[in-house]
Amino acid sequence: MVLDSADLTNSGLRIERLDALDQSDADYLVSKIRTIPDFPAKGIMFRDFIPAMSDPKAFAILIEALKKSIPVDPDSFDYVGGLEARGFLAGAPLAVSMEKGFVAFRKAGKLPPPTLKREYDLEYGQASVEIEKNILPKGARVLIVDDLIATGGTAQAAAELVEDAGAEVAGFAFVMELDGLDGRGKLGNYPTSVLIGLPA
Repeated sequence: MVLDSADLTNSGLRIERLDALDQSDADYLVSKIRTIPDFPAKGIMFRDFIPAMSDPKAFAILIEALKKSIPVDPDSFDYVGGLEARGFLAGAPLAVSMEKGFVAFRKAGKLPPPTLKREYDLEYGQASVEIEKNILPKGARVLIVDDLIATGGTAQAAAELVEDAGAEVAGFAFVMELDGLDGRGKLGNYPTSVLIGLPA
């Protein structure tokens, strides 16, 4: 069963920073989000942005929304860091549009050594994330971007990797937050933006 945008609205859609857009653009973007129950495990409500990214208009709206709603001044960061995999799809075009460098946070085993690595808990298991050891200059400032914040484990691990590299976390920008999991609580006082929220 796939829910359409009306079902999403009726099931607790919360607009946060998406109001930076015109209403018609916001509505169009939301219409491209789908929910898949019991994936990848029973009891999980998978919130899918791939249909939005496969639609040129929705994808352009999404990147513009992220750009308009970043939680810090554009001059306060040097790089956009994207979390594998959908964070790449949002983070890389955001970096290009803002004339910033892009850093890929990869799943373990995807990068050649030397790497920096951090483990974290997912809402349905455990995983680890890596960056190339010398990809960030000392003191570089990074805005970390992902499509979703749930329990906050992935984002927290990415922040720790930035600090392990001798760089600084400028803030976080997410397309969506799963409400009720307190993912933002793991991010401390870092400036954070979220476009929309949905129940976990």
